Amino acid sequence: MPAVSSVIVPYASYLRVYEPLAAFPEPERGYWARYAARGEPLTAQDELRRSLADLTPVPPVPVPVHESGDAFVAEVDGMVLICPWRTRLRGWLALADAPERFPEALLDAAVPPVVRAQAAADWERWRERNPDARPWIRTAVWQVPVRWFALFDDDERRYAPVDGADSGDSGGGGGGKRGPALTYRTPMVQARRRVARALRTLRDSQDAGRLTAGLVDVGKWLEEFHPRSLVELDYGGLAHALAGPALADDHSAADVAAGIAALKAGDGEGARVAYGRLVDRWRAVRGLQFAN
Repeated sequence: MPAVSSVIVPYASYLRVYEPLAAFPEPERGYWARYAARGEPLTAQDELRRSLADLTPVPPVPVPVHESGDAFVAEVDGMVLICPWRTRLRGWLALADAPERFPEALLDAAVPPVVRAQAAADWERWRERNPDARPWIRTAVWQVPVRWFALFDDDERRYAPVDGADSGDSGGGGGGKRGPALTYRTPMVQARRRVARALRTLRDSQDAGRLTAGLVDVGKWLEEFHPRSLVELDYGGLAHALAGPALADDHSAADVAAGIAALKAGDGEGARVAYGRLVDRWRAVRGLQFAN
């Protein structure tokens, strides 16, 4: 087994779906049942360390050769739920998206074109055999997409300032977080209802744009999963960028809900105020991406 890096790349947020064991066909269901029974929780930082270990060779390995057999595990009301990492699939998806996010020269230096071409060819072959594959985890760097907040209510917010000493279940993909941490969790049925309501309001207000398109995309993704699933938003490493009072006072889901409610009531000014709070908060975080 390769050495695992101790370096952590923190500035990413995650939207995860945990599905009940019944959602998985055999023999995968049996595998995950045994996996959960071992009681060895992993965190997002564990996955990051393993991924970083693949980037240290020359040339780097941007996409694992084999799919991960690990997952995040949650238990709610006695029901075990599984969120598979699917690191290989997510690696392909991230690599395909990289040219839109990074300058070509930087991308070529980090992952040479020949390596990317081989990964793309492997992805095409794999996708032909697995046309319905989808990730259980979505990732965003240096931000939490506004559309993600629409899935949650402020009452589902869990804030942990240090070492998991929080106001409730800290969540966060397997527990064991050292803090700070900020997460939301909600049943799948609630997440789908909120997406539908938000879309109706945005369309009725004729204030569609990118938020509507993003919500449509998230809504389609959620429909791929079992109705008794659990949806989790984890600030991940962004909690460090917002640490202290900025994180403790972050109620972005409430701001999104207030903005949508204002639009529904025809209160354009109220919607602008709520949106302005979001913009100011996340502009400061995104600005750190380019800080020296």
